[in-house]
Amino acid sequence: MARLWTRSYGSGVPLVLIHGMGSASTAWKLITPELAKHFRVIHIDLPGHGNSVLEKNTEMDPHSLAEQVLREMTVQGFEKFHVVGNSLGGWVALDLAAEHPDRVLSVVGIAPAGLWLAPVNRRLPLGAYARTLARTTLPLTPHFMKFEWARKIGFLSVSPKWKELSYETVLDAVRAMGSSNGYYPAWDALLSLRFDKKIDSRVPVTIIFGDSDNTLPVKTSQERSLTPGHTKWVLISQSGHAPMWDHPEEVIREIIMTANQAYK
Repeated sequence: MARLWTRSYGSGVPLVLIHGMGSASTAWKLITPELAKHFRVIHIDLPGHGNSVLEKNTEMDPHSLAEQVLREMTVQGFEKFHVVGNSLGGWVALDLAAEHPDRVLSVVGIAPAGLWLAPVNRRLPLGAYARTLARTTLPLTPHFMKFEWARKIGFLSVSPKWKELSYETVLDAVRAMGSSNGYYPAWDALLSLRFDKKIDSRVPVTIIFGDSDNTLPVKTSQERSLTPGHTKWVLISQSGHAPMWDHPEEVIREIIMTANQAYK
């Protein structure tokens, strides 16, 4: 099995950041510099995303992805670590904490997928449209993302603060989506599944959602009963599916606070 691409920043206790479906580790640029003052921040690309290859017959369901992340951390010699994930990466992070409470010090799910009572059983049109648009326009992305109309098309449903997103942030996101050959394999692998595992109460858990998340809305995809009773829920106002873009300072604060709980 191929190794997963990783890159680390800073020093100290490892903090693994896991991106979402059709994304890449570039999604964490805004919060990495500050987090690197407190942790050894490890960016990781899931199979078929970013710089990680997708080998034939790679299992792409959240549990299998969690095991691949754990394997990579083990190979690199990290016995224990904090973990943060966004969207699909949030589901992977929760699964890691549930299956390996002896290895995971704390977990933060940022708009994590999988918290639905009725599991998704088909590819959603909005996501399929975003993938197709990003892939077909990939060569022209650096030019298109200079225009407000293009950024609106790509990010209006993602962030209520889409006008304030930097050129680098939107360019990275579209490039990641357009080049992600692991997008549909990951999507198909999570169909009919949901996160419904127990997490040891010794592992601090924080779930963060934006109040304007159109990708995983509160009515269908933020079921609190599926998370452990000791979970801290945080709702960030004026924020969409990527709170680390909309309000990086708040997300950084919650990550640090959650990690600190592991030592009490």
